Amino acid sequence: MVPFVYVLVFLSIFLSLVRFMNPPSTKKNLPPSPPKLPVIGNLHQIGPLLHHSLHSLSENYGGPLMLIQLGCVPTLVVSSADAAREIMKTKDIVFANRPDVKVWRRLLCELKEVSAAPYGEYWRQVKSIMVLHLLSNRKIEDHRQIREEEIAIAIDKIMKSRVVNLSDLFVRFTNDVVCRVTFGQTYSEGESGRKFRKMLEEFFEVLGGLNIEDLIPWLAWVDRLRGYHAKVERVAREMDEFLDGVVEERLRDQSKAGGRENYLDVLIRIQKEDKIGVALDRLAIKALLLDAYTAGTDTTATVLEWTFTELLKHPKALKKAQDEVRMVLKGKKEISQEDIDNLKYLKAVLKETLRLHPPIPTLVPRVASHDVKVLGFDITKGTRVIVNAWAIARDPKVWDDANEFRPERFLDCNIDFKGRDFDLIPFGAGRRGCPGIAFAMATNENLLANLLHKFNWELPNGGKVDDLDMSEQPGLTIRKKVPLFVVATPVSS
Repeated sequence: MVPFVYVLVFLSIFLSLVRFMNPPSTKKNLPPSPPKLPVIGNLHQIGPLLHHSLHSLSENYGGPLMLIQLGCVPTLVVSSADAAREIMKTKDIVFANRPDVKVWRRLLCELKEVSAAPYGEYWRQVKSIMVLHLLSNRKIEDHRQIREEEIAIAIDKIMKSRVVNLSDLFVRFTNDVVCRVTFGQTYSEGESGRKFRKMLEEFFEVLGGLNIEDLIPWLAWVDRLRGYHAKVERVAREMDEFLDGVVEERLRDQSKAGGRENYLDVLIRIQKEDKIGVALDRLAIKALLLDAYTAGTDTTATVLEWTFTELLKHPKALKKAQDEVRMVLKGKKEISQEDIDNLKYLKAVLKETLRLHPPIPTLVPRVASHDVKVLGFDITKGTRVIVNAWAIARDPKVWDDANEFRPERFLDCNIDFKGRDFDLIPFGAGRRGCPGIAFAMATNENLLANLLHKFNWELPNGGKVDDLDMSEQPGLTIRKKVPLFVVATPVSS
């Protein structure tokens, strides 16, 4: 058996070398590319932090557009605002589809999620359901009480702790807010809460992990050998069983939410009414629940973590943000939406954090549905597209002191992150841009304003800001590699 495998590997490498040495003739004007190796293409040039690797390659070989080969997959790397505008606005419909990845199908309910579904009528209908019944301004305002209750719980936890693990607190807070809005209850306490968090950690780990089969299909045996396939199957099964249990529990007890209709209630009602143009079956309901949860937790917690880290690293900015909150509130204990709207510097802090630390720095990949020209280059059907939002937001041609944390740059700047300004696209843009921006920012702004209002902050054991670890943890979302521990001192009334 082993010799047979060796023969297959040898033949595959030999055939790849033949193709590499005798490429088909073409007159196409392809984007610039770095040199590549047989079989693996440019995989050897990709490190654990994809956005950094792609940025380095683009600077050396590509520029705004670069074509690389990730195994068998031709991949267009977009590293400028003008190129991103071509992809996500001018030719948005050509690039409106997502790659059809086998592992994604298994983990994301056969691609019935809004974020991963093929572009078409099903995607339009379920996106409309999500926006109208979960992410609209009216729904966000309806969820204010949930946010306020969870903020109060977070503040109480901080009050009882001498040293606070803010990284963990932000994860728990966003988990509980999104779970209550989506499922009508939380899953963070006790042994069941521990298992739930572990399941989610593993879900994000395998979803963002290296999937060799996707890039080099004939090396699928490597994924099996290293246990990746088995882990994907186990995590997908556990998530499916959890979502099935949540749906079954709600069907048995429609009053579970205590009179407040949550997203699951809405989906069950829509399924019964059967008034939309596509079938909203059990799998689709689970997909929409999974989408709402996964898109709204890890990314939001990541933004909160990096925002507080940058404020601690820049004490003047921290003081300015605290002074603004306390001046706007003028002794009030509770923060209203009107107060939030007046926190101009805090909003600038969040914009600057999103510029430097987009939670998914290379966004979710797209794929060309047919041959097309982009900035004069020929892009063939099936080419994957990675938009490096991290590199675009640090372009020195656009941003002064591009790698420096300077919230003041946004006080007199009209650039926003909602998908209209391609210099800043942490949430993407166009048809496949994130529909949950308003929900995420309402969560971020309210929690940060409360924490700045009620506590003074410093590093433990007299730590110096220059020693604050800013390294990144590889993954689907780019968290801090080292958790953020702080000392919080309550502010006397």
